[in-house]
Amino acid sequence: MTLTLYNTLTASKEAFEPVETGKVRMYCCGITVYDYCHLGHARTCIIWDTARQYMQWRGYDVRYLQNFTDIDDKILNRAKKEGTSMEDVSERFIKAYFEDMERLNIKPADDYPRATHNVDGIKRLVSELEEKGYAYPAEGDVYYAVRQFPEYGKLSGCKLKDLRVGASGRVEVNTEESKKKDPFDFALWKASKPGEPFWESPWGVGRPGWHIECSAMIREQLGETIDIHAGGSDLIFPHHENEIAQSEAANGKPLARYWMHTGMVKVGGEKMSKSLGNFITIRELLDRPVEPMAVRLFVLQAQYRKPLDFTDDAIEAATNGWNTLQEGLRFGHQYGKQLGWKESVDTSELGSSKIRDVFAEAVDDDFNFAGGLAVLFEIAKDLRRQGNLLVHEGKTDKSSPELEQQWHTLVELAQVFGLEAQPQEAVKEEVNGLSDTEIESLIEQRQQARKGKNYPESDRIRDQLQSQGITLIDQAGGVTRWHRD
Repeated sequence: MTLTLYNTLTASKEAFEPVETGKVRMYCCGITVYDYCHLGHARTCIIWDTARQYMQWRGYDVRYLQNFTDIDDKILNRAKKEGTSMEDVSERFIKAYFEDMERLNIKPADDYPRATHNVDGIKRLVSELEEKGYAYPAEGDVYYAVRQFPEYGKLSGCKLKDLRVGASGRVEVNTEESKKKDPFDFALWKASKPGEPFWESPWGVGRPGWHIECSAMIREQLGETIDIHAGGSDLIFPHHENEIAQSEAANGKPLARYWMHTGMVKVGGEKMSKSLGNFITIRELLDRPVEPMAVRLFVLQAQYRKPLDFTDDAIEAATNGWNTLQEGLRFGHQYGKQLGWKESVDTSELGSSKIRDVFAEAVDDDFNFAGGLAVLFEIAKDLRRQGNLLVHEGKTDKSSPELEQQWHTLVELAQVFGLEAQPQEAVKEEVNGLSDTEIESLIEQRQQARKGKNYPESDRIRDQLQSQGITLIDQAGGVTRWHRD
């Protein structure tokens, strides 16, 4: 089996061959921390978190970085509006970011470099570009001379004659135009304005431009050529195009072997925006409440490069799907003891190698997470059926060792996708406070009431249990089985 990835740079699927055998250096463009993360951020973070975990499961040693842009006009504007500082705004929303990611079960990156922590590396890179003739100073600013890099546009397919000045929306076009030699040149370093944070530099006091941050942080922490550069498709141009121009002009080497991008997110068929009133943050969605695992499932069910539409019906369908997977994931906790499974065993050899191979074959095709989920659902549905047989008939139609292998395989592969179910023992404390022992005691009291022909008391206990989600099944021979709804 070979992992193949869609490379935006070549617009084709390619066999994955890392720079260094067995190791993956991966960088994802992160968040500009001036507001709470929204659904687009949720998709990007879930996809690349899952991709990282899948490659680790496949045996790769993955080093995964995701940056924070903590100096930017948007941050400065919010700080000015609130009467606070850039640092206060950044720290508040970085903290919020980690809170949101934890709720979505997104594993921490290996590092989170920040623009403000890498200013020395940024200045070094700008100086190199200036020395090599790719950059020029202008009244305290420094600009990249786009036409000096012949391959400009190779990632996005854009041609200079077709481009619109200020496409990133992060520049004050009228202010900068008078300083540039060419309208398509972009800022590497900006002279500071009164009241703004600044750093000393050979060009005067100022701060980094947006695009140069990622180029510098990648080189400082991952090297001149990395394996995978990921992010949202909205970053292909101009951000990632400009990163390529900066890094490859300075280093003389490809910045990344594989460029990968998630598709855009819509809400109810419309582009998400505050003006349309459909702008939804991660915490707003989860506080409705929506089950975080259902959000992960919803994101992973779609092909990652295609547009994704958040609708109430889609989230409801994902929630139902999660309930099915959850039943399968809880099977061992609920029935393992009854099936004679040992509580403490080495699970490393319990999973099914055949199912693992089918799973890997699906996901190896350009992170086909939907194909991997189909494998999980097949296992979960069978385990749910076996649980129903056990409850209603007292036996399963598969052997205990076979079911144990199935269950451990499901748990292992679900964890690759970050899908984890809370054991039923923990849930029941939250839901009704009744332990298995307490339920068995009440059933015994009901049995005694029935033997004494005290049917009102028998019915009362049955109704009491039913009201707390416990269904009783009376069988021949005076045996009563039960299960949680």
